[in-house]
Amino acid sequence: MLVPPALRRLSPLLLVIGLSACDDAPKFAQAEPGEALSGGTATVRQFDRNAFSMPSANLTPTRRLDFSVGNSFFRNPWVIAPATTIARDGLGPLFNTNACQNCHVKDGRGHPPGPSAGNAVSMLVRLSIPADSSAEHARMLERLGVVPEPVYGGQLQDMASPGVSPEGKVRIEYESVPVSFADGTRVELRKPRLSISQLGYGPMQPDTLFSARVAPPMIGLGLLEAIPESAILANADPEDRNGDGIHGRPNQVWDDAAGNTVLGRFGWKAGQPTLNQQNAHAFSGDMGLTTTLLSRDDCTPAQTDCLTTVNGGEPEVSDNILRLVLFYSRNLAVPARREVEAPQVLEGKGLFHQAGCQGCHTPSFTTAADAAEPELANQLIRPYSDLLLHDMGEGLADGRDEFRAGGRDWRTPPLWGVGLTETVNGHTQFLHDGRARNLLEAILWHGGEAEAARQQVLQFDARQRAALLAFLNSL
Repeated sequence: MLVPPALRRLSPLLLVIGLSACDDAPKFAQAEPGEALSGGTATVRQFDRNAFSMPSANLTPTRRLDFSVGNSFFRNPWVIAPATTIARDGLGPLFNTNACQNCHVKDGRGHPPGPSAGNAVSMLVRLSIPADSSAEHARMLERLGVVPEPVYGGQLQDMASPGVSPEGKVRIEYESVPVSFADGTRVELRKPRLSISQLGYGPMQPDTLFSARVAPPMIGLGLLEAIPESAILANADPEDRNGDGIHGRPNQVWDDAAGNTVLGRFGWKAGQPTLNQQNAHAFSGDMGLTTTLLSRDDCTPAQTDCLTTVNGGEPEVSDNILRLVLFYSRNLAVPARREVEAPQVLEGKGLFHQAGCQGCHTPSFTTAADAAEPELANQLIRPYSDLLLHDMGEGLADGRDEFRAGGRDWRTPPLWGVGLTETVNGHTQFLHDGRARNLLEAILWHGGEAEAARQQVLQFDARQRAALLAFLNSL
């Protein structure tokens, strides 16, 4: 029997719980065993504003103390040196915010700045220029994945220490993009237009490339890090050998600690290989804080005031603080799903699979036995992501390469916890730049490899759309 492309990636378990390949949509008569436990035994049952801020449920009381200390360094502000607060000084000279929690509010999702915002805070703007054939640019591409803008570096920083000029101000405006469903329902999407003003160090290189990125949620990151590399690569299909239209590809990125190229997992384009490196780069780029991994301030040669500012020690973030923040970020738990047995949710799950969404949003993995933390090992998890790169079409393109990720490529974002975004963060702004104001708009921005899925959703009637959204909001 021929299996439709949308069903080819379903696990055998799904095929025995009421699914028929002959139906227009897969039928799920009941939830899978343990389906509510998205993070395995680390899952927590917390559904209020603190839903993304809880430690893994299987942490011992002693380990929870380390989690709490890591939380304090993640939550509390850093200060400009010199200061009496020697454990938290060294902020800047150039930075975007003074605390991790300011971007990842309540450990959740950032948002683009509003019309009257003084600073972007929880949205960053990445900068780079096209590479030439020089050996210097080749080294940058190998180590950084991009060639940073010569004067402003790889990230625009819109705040600065006294005596140092901020790099610029970010503003977002929107234009309307209408989309219609088959039943005549009309949706107005919003397409962002990014502008940068008040440049502090003169004009940028004329061919500068920009990419706006909101802060992603922090939950389940340690579990994602614990997925075996072989399991991620098993879903890669760059040549689409199975004919489903999905060309998932791994990013290969530079590991600062190992000194070689490895699999990328984290960031909107899977540009970081490990949580520790992700954290070190965030300390550097977002707050201007040095670590043993990145020992220099994020200042370019043109920014002389930045280069001569007093620092907070070498490094400003001690190895012990970096270790505690790593432990914290690895053990931010995933909340349990809600209403997994509800008929509308089960119908929406079937429609999710009918549209082929699981082709990129892989439902489940089992973490490795040798995970970095024992609580994260051997867990059946349900992140709904393959952690691979996919061409998402011209509508979402930033035109900016990052290692092996092209200008139209994005890593599949995990969907776990997505239904609690409004509860935790007070908004429902999705996608890499927060352009989508709700989950339906996020779906309608999908293109490229996801265009077939988008077209399926455009055929759904109001009842089917409500069911699909009920499923997504249960995650």
